[in-house]
Amino acid sequence: MTQTAEPLDSAALRARCRDGAFDGPTSGHALGSVQANMVILPADFADEFRDFCDKNPQPCPVLEIHQAGDPEPKRIAPGADVRTDLPRYRVFRDGQVVDEPTDIRDLWRDDLVTFMLGCSFVAEEALMAAGLLLPHIAETGFVPMYRTNLQCVPAGRFAGPMVVSMRPFTPDEALRAADITRHYPMAHGAPIHKGDPEKLGITDIEKPDFGRAVTCRPDQVPVFWACGVTPQEALVAARPPLAITHAPGHMFVADITSESTRT
Repeated sequence: MTQTAEPLDSAALRARCRDGAFDGPTSGHALGSVQANMVILPADFADEFRDFCDKNPQPCPVLEIHQAGDPEPKRIAPGADVRTDLPRYRVFRDGQVVDEPTDIRDLWRDDLVTFMLGCSFVAEEALMAAGLLLPHIAETGFVPMYRTNLQCVPAGRFAGPMVVSMRPFTPDEALRAADITRHYPMAHGAPIHKGDPEKLGITDIEKPDFGRAVTCRPDQVPVFWACGVTPQEALVAARPPLAITHAPGHMFVADITSESTRT
C-alpha cells in the first residue's frame, strides 16, 4: 500500500482507497468534508442499534442509515460504495475483532444495514481556522482515543463504555475549542471533560486504547470529546455474528461539507 503526504479531497481519497493506493488515517485529508464513522450490522440487530444511537446521541450521532443490502451512502456521498471506499475496516465475529481488511466486498450480504455516524474530525477544520493547533495531525495522523468509566445507556443487546478522543490545549484554548465544537453535533458537540483524565478512568494518557499518543505540553490540559469508536465497544456486548466498522482513525470521507452540519 502507498499513502500520500498531500491532503486529498473526498472523491480523490475514496478513489485511492478503492484502487488500493491509500490505507492510512484520514485526519487532515479532505478538509471541509464530513468524515464518518461506520457500523454495518445484520438487519436483525439494526433496530436495537438504532435505539442505542438514539439513546446515546453524543458518541453516536446518526448521519445516514442505508436500506438493507445497499452499500451506497446516497445522502452524504452519492455514487460511493462503503465496501471499498474506506482505507481500512474492522471485522467482528461474535463481538471479537478478527480482521482489518482494506476491502469488504467478499463479506457483503443482502441483509447488512449500514449506519454512517458523525465524527469529531468534522469540526477540526473549524478548530484549525481559529488558530488551534491539533498535534495528532502533525505528529501521527491518529487522534488518541481512550475507553472511559462512563457507561452508555443500554439498548437491547447493545451496551458498554463511552470512548473519548483527546486533543491538548492551553486553558484559554480549551474554552475556545468548546465554544466552537458545541455548534457541531455531528462532531460529537462540546467536550465532555477537560483536565484530570483519571476522572474518566484513564490511568495513563500516554497509552491510548486506540490511535496514538500525542505531545501534551506542561502548559496544556487534555480535552476529551465523545468518540465514534464507542459503538465498537457496544458490539462486544451485543455479539452479532458479523459486524463491520471502520478501523479507528480510518474514516469514510463524505461529499457533504462540515459547515452543512453546523447549528
